[in-house]
Amino acid sequence: MRRSNLPAELNRFVGRVAEQAALTALLDASRLVTVVGVGGVGKTRLALRAAAGVEKRYVDGIRLVELAPLRDAHLIEYALAEALGLTDHTPRTPREVLLEHLAERRTLLVVDGFEHLVEQCAPLVRELLERAPGLTVLAAGRRPLRVAGEAVLRLAPLGVEDAMTLLAERAAEAGAPAPPAGEDAVRELCRRLDGIPLALELAAGRLPLLSVRQMLCRLDDRFRLLADGARGALPRHRTLRTAIGWSHELCTPEERLLWARLSVFPGPFDLEAVEYVCGGPELPPERVLDLLGGLLAQSLLTREDTPVGPAYRMLDTVAAYGAEWLAALDDTERMRRRHRDWYMGLATWCELEWFSPRQAEVAALTEVALPHLRAALDLCLEVPEDTHLAQHLAGTLWFAWVGCGRLSEGRHWLERSLTLESGHEEARLKALWVLGYVAVLQGDGTAAVAALHECGERARSSHNALAEAYATHRMGCLALLTDDMPRAEELIGRALDAYRELGELNSNVLMGQIEVALARAFRGDLEGAVALCREVREICEERGELWARAYALYVLAYSAWTRGAYAEARELLTECVSINHTFRDLVGLVLAVELLALVTVSEGHAAEAAVLQGAAVPVWETVGVRLFGSEAFDAPRTLCRQRAEEALGAAAYGAAFREGQGLSAAEVVERALAARRDPAVDGPAAASAPRPFRRAGSTALPGTRKPAGSPTGKGGEAAG
Repeated sequence: MRRSNLPAELNRFVGRVAEQAALTALLDASRLVTVVGVGGVGKTRLALRAAAGVEKRYVDGIRLVELAPLRDAHLIEYALAEALGLTDHTPRTPREVLLEHLAERRTLLVVDGFEHLVEQCAPLVRELLERAPGLTVLAAGRRPLRVAGEAVLRLAPLGVEDAMTLLAERAAEAGAPAPPAGEDAVRELCRRLDGIPLALELAAGRLPLLSVRQMLCRLDDRFRLLADGARGALPRHRTLRTAIGWSHELCTPEERLLWARLSVFPGPFDLEAVEYVCGGPELPPERVLDLLGGLLAQSLLTREDTPVGPAYRMLDTVAAYGAEWLAALDDTERMRRRHRDWYMGLATWCELEWFSPRQAEVAALTEVALPHLRAALDLCLEVPEDTHLAQHLAGTLWFAWVGCGRLSEGRHWLERSLTLESGHEEARLKALWVLGYVAVLQGDGTAAVAALHECGERARSSHNALAEAYATHRMGCLALLTDDMPRAEELIGRALDAYRELGELNSNVLMGQIEVALARAFRGDLEGAVALCREVREICEERGELWARAYALYVLAYSAWTRGAYAEARELLTECVSINHTFRDLVGLVLAVELLALVTVSEGHAAEAAVLQGAAVPVWETVGVRLFGSEAFDAPRTLCRQRAEEALGAAAYGAAFREGQGLSAAEVVERALAARRDPAVDGPAAASAPRPFRRAGSTALPGTRKPAGSPTGKGGEAAG
């Protein structure tokens, strides 16, 4: 992970020399600094500029967290964890994870757009600062947090000279001729706009169409109207509102309507989403692209590049104005429902495409769409009659919770959706087995059994064979992680039989086959385990599936190690690490690193093996109980430690182990992929590797030799 996630500046930072110096000085003196000012005055831009200037002070990096898109205060902690790059698979609360992560680190956290959540944000910031002495928080909002020790910088608008410079530069970017320097009309326009940067940028966006004097005339009209209608507002709030309202007035009727409808998007959005959500008889979808271009040209939208392509974003202040117009049109709820429907459709498409060559794209798309998916879930939970939609959406997103490292947030939504009866059994059953799956991976056996038992009972009562198969499968997974290998084989084998009969073929089915292979390997039947995983690998290659493939490679790598084929094992594990890292799958990643350590010591590189073992420790802390508390999963680690200590001695092993503990997850991945060596301390390669699992006969289970096939040949992720 990069030390900073601060966005790059897209244009020149104008003015604010004294303010930046003052803010930097406050960061020297206080661990909580809040930049306060009216909307559009440049709080965020100044905070980011100052943070970038002090980056070298914070050895553990600077992280920006944007809270403006959040509606649900419970998600603040998840947003902070996400900004810090934390992926936690344990049942711990996000707050506990944050406190543990930050306790020993020197980090600057930039918190932007908190004012609508200040009552919940302030206590969290207070606790983080109290428990993490190396943490500094730089906040930007319209009001202080009012936490003890807070230093507040009240940001005033730009001075006239800086305002004129900003207007001229942004006008040039918009393709307009630069206003004559020092001209009285330019000075007057900047004065009338109170030097508020957002107001100036909106004005600059109009200079290709209007002269400065024409704009002044139009502003006069707007101010006269405002004087009668907003007497209670502060002058600078009135100025910004006037500037935005004036921009609104200069838009075409279609642009105004699109502006209002775009206010329901809490994060970056693409053209296809806008065409569906905002299109209609008054706004034909084929007109949307041109209208977006018009809003972009007027600085009402910004364009950004995301991992899945170009997207647009509306500034919070501009969106708030649009939301008022949408409410005046009495169209807010309808547009929120259309927004929800689009992203529910997107989630369904992503679930299906997860089992395809587009799997990595689906993971990236889900990441970008997360603010919208959260908004969709929020809306479903607001309306009692839509509870079934919340259950359906939370269940549909199983691949995001399990495959992309979001177990904790997934459990949050699943449990919230299941607190109410929906009256739609199929949606509830799916949410139940997904909750059980999440709880299994978190190491919470009690919650897992409760959810899966309810799912199984209700599925049998409603004759839902597919949901029953998923519940049985995940109970088998729980048995696997608790070392009950015969029961794991029996339950998962039964589920695989059911999948075949029902024509179910997807990543979950392949994972079931891999889990049977693991159970067989742990019982000593490596030949049977390898046969199963080779089949899985072939299907993954045919379908372009990567996530399940990584787990099959893990089993095949273990088999290669037992044969003394260390180069083959390393190659398989390197691919495994790369895939797991792509999907933020820390469970798969840390298992691969543990086995890679064993391969490394077997090659004669004991010091590097000790480093890798140490590096696995902090990853396990975010995953849960180390190696699930399983003796079977722990056997390779135990053998690796024994061999490395014998080769190095306890002191040298401990030093290398501690070096590994200090690595971040990204550094662990980099080290594993680079396959670095320390020949000065490593001993000769071992001639052979003993097998820690006893070999025992194992009868073939029905339904495990070939995964279930879809009658259509297309497969799918349909679940109970």
